[in-house]
Amino acid sequence: MIPKLIKEKIFLKDGKYINIETGQLAKQADGSVIIRMGNTILLATVVISKEEKEGGNFLPLTIDYREKYSAIGKIPGGYLKREGRPTEEEIMTMRLIDRVLRPIFPKNFYKDIQIMISLLSYEKNILPDVLAGLAASSALYISEIPFKEPVSIVRIIRVNNSFVLNPGIEQLKNSRFELIIGGSNSSILMIEGEMKEISELELLKAIKYAHKHIKYQISAQKRLRKKIKLKKKTISNKKEYNNFFNDKIIKLIKYNITKIYNKFYNKKKRNDKLETLFKKVKQKMHKDSENEIKYYFNELKKKIILDLMFKTKQRLDGRNFNKIRDIWCKVDLLPGVHGSALFTRGETQALSTITLGSSSDVKKIDSVIEQSVIEQSVIEQSVIEQSVIEQAQQKFYLHYNFPPFSTGEIRIIRGISRREIGHGNLAQRALKNILPSNNPYTIRIVADVLESNGSSSMATVCASTLALMDAGIPIIRPVAGIAMGLIINQSTGEKIVLSDILGEEDSWGDMDFKIAGTKLGITACQMDVKVECLNNEILAKILLKAKIGRLFILSQMLKTIPKPRIFLKPHAPKIYAFTIPKSFIGAVIGHGGKKITDIQHETNTSIFIEEKNNLGRIEIIGKTNEEIKKAVRVIKSLIFIPKLGNIYKARVKSIKEFGVFIEISKGVESLLHISEIHFNKFDRLEDFLKIGDIILVKYLGVDNKNGKMRFSNKYLNNT
Repeated sequence: MIPKLIKEKIFLKDGKYINIETGQLAKQADGSVIIRMGNTILLATVVISKEEKEGGNFLPLTIDYREKYSAIGKIPGGYLKREGRPTEEEIMTMRLIDRVLRPIFPKNFYKDIQIMISLLSYEKNILPDVLAGLAASSALYISEIPFKEPVSIVRIIRVNNSFVLNPGIEQLKNSRFELIIGGSNSSILMIEGEMKEISELELLKAIKYAHKHIKYQISAQKRLRKKIKLKKKTISNKKEYNNFFNDKIIKLIKYNITKIYNKFYNKKKRNDKLETLFKKVKQKMHKDSENEIKYYFNELKKKIILDLMFKTKQRLDGRNFNKIRDIWCKVDLLPGVHGSALFTRGETQALSTITLGSSSDVKKIDSVIEQSVIEQSVIEQSVIEQSVIEQAQQKFYLHYNFPPFSTGEIRIIRGISRREIGHGNLAQRALKNILPSNNPYTIRIVADVLESNGSSSMATVCASTLALMDAGIPIIRPVAGIAMGLIINQSTGEKIVLSDILGEEDSWGDMDFKIAGTKLGITACQMDVKVECLNNEILAKILLKAKIGRLFILSQMLKTIPKPRIFLKPHAPKIYAFTIPKSFIGAVIGHGGKKITDIQHETNTSIFIEEKNNLGRIEIIGKTNEEIKKAVRVIKSLIFIPKLGNIYKARVKSIKEFGVFIEISKGVESLLHISEIHFNKFDRLEDFLKIGDIILVKYLGVDNKNGKMRFSNKYLNNT
């Protein structure tokens, strides 16, 4: 018998709707749902472990999101012909879902949870990533897993002064910003965004609009759960630290932590002192497990330090809540690279390098959604490159590295972490819209974090801006970034906004809001919260303080290099790009590529040709301007642009059964078809023409079918 299908519908403003379905698929999972919007379909499942993880001090939540190639009717490439490790785009979606779900779980919940979301079918212009967030929340909410309340994620843009919710790829191209926002019924929990210098007020309006529609999706999840009539399990809370430690040990911990706090040590010394204190406590409680002692010690440490911050109005390093740490910068550190900069803010330091390349160095993305865009549309490649969400080819990309030594740790390096991908993506989005539109280079930034104590991603933005200026890239305006924090007094409800947060403030605080932008507006942002605490009033206060801090950081950066260098570094590659008529691409390439190979060898340059917007785009890369100029002269000598109706001398190069190949200009050949040679018929062309003969031909224009030049000889008396 077919199981009963239980479903709920969410109606959207544009007349579309989303279906949430459960009851028929993946019933052995603790929770499973199907999300349908048009022909985009996702399956989300959730499974929880039977036993709690021993010695846990964080929620062991795993999110896995995969886009199957079968969703677009395509077989994956490569030798194995199956999906491999997750792409960067899939990892970014996993991070979005994790960030919006994590704050909603009970504080002391340590059972393993695995949520798997699969894209089963994809319809162009109905993007699946935000629907995956709705799917994950719905699967959790209809399971018996303790979960405070449902959440959802939406994407919002602005087109023609109107907000558009969950837009398609085409609409994204015309927007000044793209925001992905996640929230619960009472609070915004997660923000990820890319903008073109928008104001704080515009950002606030978008967040408010998005939250209203998030609530609609949450209501649908609640209606679905009511139809299932499910009861949630409860969990037993851990005892408080004052029931674990005796009064004597609590007093010892409070005295020593207060003493450490009042000394305003640097991070390394402070951690050494706290580690020594922990060892003392551990010796006095040798009968208890180390994991339990560490958990309650950290809980008490957090409470003591936060209470001291509220009482003294000072932070761990002695700053007030608004002060930015000391900043110093350097540029042109590395003579062998095309641009370099070091940015240091307090105990956070980032080194960024610029490498300039050609079109052959673009980053090619092979994802399910991008394959769908390429195959289902007739958009020119240039348009695909400008896509806001997915790009077939990226001419600008940033790689972020976070080595263990940056925090004084030892860790085995096992490839690129999800954190590195996420932080690099944020910094890249902060900078991409300030690059000049006519930039001919492929630009790669490598950002290495050398020290980290708070917001290394925003230090990366600052270092990379300086490196671009050092490289001589004429950026529109410099960008700086700042991380804001929020701490809440659980007893009084008092909230304090922190500027330029430390690593410990990020760990113990209730919010981390990274904001990057120019003097005119915001270019990117990323926010995560740990508790449901945000309303519009607090957000406005945070954004105002962030703007003040951002402008201060910019002023310090510009003391090092006030504007981009006029010239590139001497060893940077030189690029010159121009277009030719499409019909001459073959003439420049030559038979079997011989002509273009000879030009490259003769001029010591690299030449790339592609068909773009019905033209031939030529890009020449060389070490000196003289080499490039020489290559341009040679190519232009091959380009012969005849005028319609004009008569030209031509040399017969070869004779075929269907006509003769003639040379109109040096290196420019065309077919003179047998029907255009003479009114009279003849058995053999060789009896009428010989190789090397000079004949007159009339230019008839370009053939609409193949784009090649057409000539005629039969109207001319030249024999």
